[in-house]
Amino acid sequence: MDRYAVFGNPINHSKSPFIHRLFAASLGEQLEYDAILAPLDGFADSWQQFVAAGGKGGNVTVPFKEQAYRMAEILSARARQAGAVNTLYINEAGKLCGDNTDGIGLVSDLVRLGANLHASTILLLGAGGASRGAIGPLLDAGVKQIVLANRTQSKAQAIARSFDHLVVACGYTDIPSIPFQIVINATSSGLTGERPDIAAEHLQHCQLAYDMLYGAKPTPFLQWAKLRGVAQQADGLGMLVAQAAEAFYIWRGKRPDIYEVIKALQEQLTA
Repeated sequence: MDRYAVFGNPINHSKSPFIHRLFAASLGEQLEYDAILAPLDGFADSWQQFVAAGGKGGNVTVPFKEQAYRMAEILSARARQAGAVNTLYINEAGKLCGDNTDGIGLVSDLVRLGANLHASTILLLGAGGASRGAIGPLLDAGVKQIVLANRTQSKAQAIARSFDHLVVACGYTDIPSIPFQIVINATSSGLTGERPDIAAEHLQHCQLAYDMLYGAKPTPFLQWAKLRGVAQQADGLGMLVAQAAEAFYIWRGKRPDIYEVIKALQEQLTA
């Protein structure tokens, strides 16, 4: 039976085994999917042991995405653009291939939520790996302009330089006063009960507030957006499932239905 796994440290919290097992059951695919705790200084060894034992492909989460990028012998265009890999597999020639499905997962979830991405202007908060991986797929989906805001402006500028005039970099205090249809929080501020320190005026035209984090309750950012009158708020649970579906398609050539899996995860989180 083909084996797959997610690698991370920590890893106990990962929903990937639950998600991929549901995908496999829904599509009649026979496979095993496990969570592997790789030592902080031993990801490469863990991957090699997995492959030696028959592993076909894997997902990569914090803190190994950049290391997976360096390990891959063949990189997809979106992995090169993101500078990180979250999906690994061995191709028919025996080469280690790296891809990044995070950005396409975000776009897929925004579309699921009814967001009109074509010719929209998006405010993207945070200049970490999550933002870098999202920008290319958002632009490919027809987004007109992205304003990338970060507490440290230089980090945002370093990313924006790769996308010409389509991405404008700024700090939280000098975000341009233009109408944003979608505001996306790609920071981890919610983990500490906080939100990005931006002015409420930037939500004035916002139709959808999106936080890449997810949990049983709305994040502080989403709570704030609701209080400020934003019509729709969504967390990153759908993005998690959608990026996993893209990885499953890369491995198995079949595209899972994400709706029932999202519903099952929501029920699990609120139980």
